[in-house]
Amino acid sequence: MVPMVTILSGSNDYALQAELKRLVTAFLEEHGDMALERLDGEEVEYERLQEALQSLPFLAARKLVALHIPGANKKFAENIEKLLAGLPETTDLIIVEPKLDKRSAYYKFLKKQKGFQEFGELDEAGLARWLVGEAKARGVTLAPADANYLVSRVGANQQALASEIEKLSLYGSTINRGVIDELTAATPQSTIFQLLEAAFAGNSALMLKLYGEQRALKVEPQQIIAMLAWQLHVLAFVKTAGQGKTPDEIARDARLSPYVVRKTAGIARRLTLAETKRLVHDLLIIDERLKREPLNADDALLHYLMTITA
Repeated sequence: MVPMVTILSGSNDYALQAELKRLVTAFLEEHGDMALERLDGEEVEYERLQEALQSLPFLAARKLVALHIPGANKKFAENIEKLLAGLPETTDLIIVEPKLDKRSAYYKFLKKQKGFQEFGELDEAGLARWLVGEAKARGVTLAPADANYLVSRVGANQQALASEIEKLSLYGSTINRGVIDELTAATPQSTIFQLLEAAFAGNSALMLKLYGEQRALKVEPQQIIAMLAWQLHVLAFVKTAGQGKTPDEIARDARLSPYVVRKTAGIARRLTLAETKRLVHDLLIIDERLKREPLNADDALLHYLMTITA
């Protein structure tokens, strides 16, 4: 039997870890706990990694070696082709490399392997489709529109969404917006984006409603300022990224989620660079004044947001 080599890579840690768990569980069910060997490439020496790949299984017909970031070991990365060529027929291998340098010879070799899998971050539409599938797998119904609403309410963290869909699935046979509102809490940062989006759309009523929700969630004005500053940081990065760059390229350069970049791009298209700079400057002035003056924080923030809507 030919050894199976699987490479798991990409920034979507939830999907990567889920696939790793599925592969390991399936192997252990067939071959038992003695058949698994896990090693961290950032902690063990090259000789230990080499020995794990070359040794025969003990008290089992096959063994599975799972290596976490073995490419951190320079010698392993340099010898990867030779190591895989010498892999015994009785040994299966999983290499976990979440962040690979795509310019490296190591990445280019792994990418050519039949078992290479790359897990990218899902955008809002992708997360909604995934949620619909997860609900169906649990025997409940979730409409695409309600799945989109859940993403906008909870945020784009797939691990958090997985926890929410598991909880919501226990409530009844159908997950709708009413159930979502009753059983989930709006994620402040997600709502802060909606707050900023409403302001830029000139929707003062929605902006005031969202601001009130934030305060009802006990999010303090300084926290709102911090989250607005983060959103404006993303906005500035998107605005200055240069023409022709895709959201994925911008996200990679800025080390941001592609989902966040795509959401922000809509606002960025409405603003000039000068307007973006003014927004950052004005928010900074509010933050500085709050630290040295007995200023009403809510009034200052609402005036700032109302200025945007106007």
